[in-house]
Amino acid sequence: MWKKFGESLSGDNEEQEESLLGGESSSLSTTQRLYGFAACSIAGLALMLLSMIVFAKPIKFAILFTFGNLLAVGSTAFLLGPAQQMEMMFDPVRVFATSIYLGCVVIALICALLIHSKVLTLLAIIVEIGALIWYSLSYIPFARRMVSNLMIKLCDTEL
Repeated sequence: MWKKFGESLSGDNEEQEESLLGGESSSLSTTQRLYGFAACSIAGLALMLLSMIVFAKPIKFAILFTFGNLLAVGSTAFLLGPAQQMEMMFDPVRVFATSIYLGCVVIALICALLIHSKVLTLLAIIVEIGALIWYSLSYIPFARRMVSNLMIKLCDTEL
């Protein structure tokens, strides 16, 4: 697996890869992949930080935060490729966290753009962040179990 990942990341294979739309396109070089990853990550973080400035306006906040968040998550597609990224996101281990995350993205945009509710938008963003954290923990071995055990110990009412 690591050899295949290294080969796809380094761009040593000169074979044509099939794109999502069915056409053929050449693979990106390592430098191009890293630049794309860095650009999307930085743009996503910048949008999320800018969203904090306009927190009082739910429409602008939700749009900036959500698109910044999607850019940051999507930046890894430059490293792995979009098909591999989608396959990993909907892996049985991550499918619930991914579904909740994507659902909260949609709900946050609906609450901001259609309902214009600051409270519901903020609630959806909080759940979105929680789902993103839980999704991210799935990539670290035993991280979910450790966080679950920690939360049980911290929130346990028995003394």
